[in-house]
Amino acid sequence: MKQTPHYISPHEVTAAWTASAGGRVVRVVVDAMGGDRAPVEVVRGALQAAGPELHVVLVGDEAVVRPLVPVGTGNVSFVHAPDVIGYDEEPAWAARNRTDSSIVIGLKLVHTGEADAFVSAGNTGAVTAGALLYVRRIRGVQRPAICTIMPCMPYPIAFLDVGANAEYKPDHLHQFAVMGSLFAREVMGIADPTVGLLSIGEEPTKGTPEVIEAHRLIAADPHVHFYGNVEGRDIMNRVVDVVVTDGFTGNVALKTIEGSAKGILSAINQTIHINLGTKLGGLLLRKHLMVLKDALDPNEFGGAVLIGVSAPVIIAHGSSTARGVAQAVRMGRRAVVSDLLPAISAELGTAPAHV
Repeated sequence: MKQTPHYISPHEVTAAWTASAGGRVVRVVVDAMGGDRAPVEVVRGALQAAGPELHVVLVGDEAVVRPLVPVGTGNVSFVHAPDVIGYDEEPAWAARNRTDSSIVIGLKLVHTGEADAFVSAGNTGAVTAGALLYVRRIRGVQRPAICTIMPCMPYPIAFLDVGANAEYKPDHLHQFAVMGSLFAREVMGIADPTVGLLSIGEEPTKGTPEVIEAHRLIAADPHVHFYGNVEGRDIMNRVVDVVVTDGFTGNVALKTIEGSAKGILSAINQTIHINLGTKLGGLLLRKHLMVLKDALDPNEFGGAVLIGVSAPVIIAHGSSTARGVAQAVRMGRRAVVSDLLPAISAELGTAPAHV
C-alpha cells in the first residue's frame, strides 16, 4: 500500500532562516515605504525580524519612519529617503531617475557594501530594474529570475520565473533550472531537488520551440536532477521540487493558484457555516483545516528572491502583513549566510554575462 507522504509544515522550512550564523551580523535593508500596508506594517515586521545577528536598516522618510520605532530599540538603524516609487510608475525610468526613492537608495546601500540584502514590498518592476542597475548580475547569469516558494502539500516547492522575464530564450530557462535547483537546496533545505519544465505535455517534443530546446539543454546538464516536462496540474500536486517557466507564464500561473487557494478556503468556510451539523463537523476538523490554511499561507515565506543578482534582493508581497515582512527579512538573511550565491557563481560563472 502506498503511504501518504509526511506533511512538512512551512514552519519546519523557515525555522532554519533564524538559525545562528556563528555570530555573523547580517545587515538587511528594508524599504519602509513600499507596500500596501507601509510604513506601519512594514516597520512592525522588520522589528520582529531584527536581532543580535540580523541588523535592519530602515530606508524611508525618517520623519515618518522613526516615530514607529520605540526609543531604545536595538539592531535597527535609519537611512533617510524622501521619495517613493509608486506602483503605477514605469519601472526602468523610475529606477534610473527617482534616485531619492527608498528603493534606489536601499539598493545602492547593498551595492556599496553598506548592507548585505534588500527587501521591498513596493513596485516589483522598479525593484527588478533597480537591482539590475545597482546590485547587478552575478557574472555568467544571462537573466535574473523571480523565484518564489509555492505553498504545497505536503511540502512547498520553488517556482520560477514568476515575473521578471516575459521574453526568454532556451538558455534562460536552462539557467533558471540551475538557479532554482540551488535555491531549493540552499534556502529550502531540499537535499537533491528534482526540476520540472512547465509545458503543455510530458513528452520532450511538446511545447514551443524555445521550451523544446530548453528541455534538451536541461536534460544534458549533469548538475540538474531533471524530471522532464510537467503540466500545470502537476504544480500543486507536487510532482517535482522545482518548476521552471518564463516570467509571463509563471506570473499567470502563480496568481491563478493563489486565487484558487483563496477561493477553496472561502468555499470550505462557507460550507462549514451552512447549519448546526456542519458547524459541529467544522469544530471537529478545525485543527486539520488550520494545517491546510497554514500550508497555503504565502505570508509564511514572505516573498520571492530575485535570483541571479550579486546580493539577495527579496520582493515581498505588496499586501504583506508584519508577519510576511518579517519572513521576507529572514529569507534575505538566509540567502546571505547560505551558499546560494557562491553556488550560482560556481555553476554559471564561466559564461560571459549578456542581456
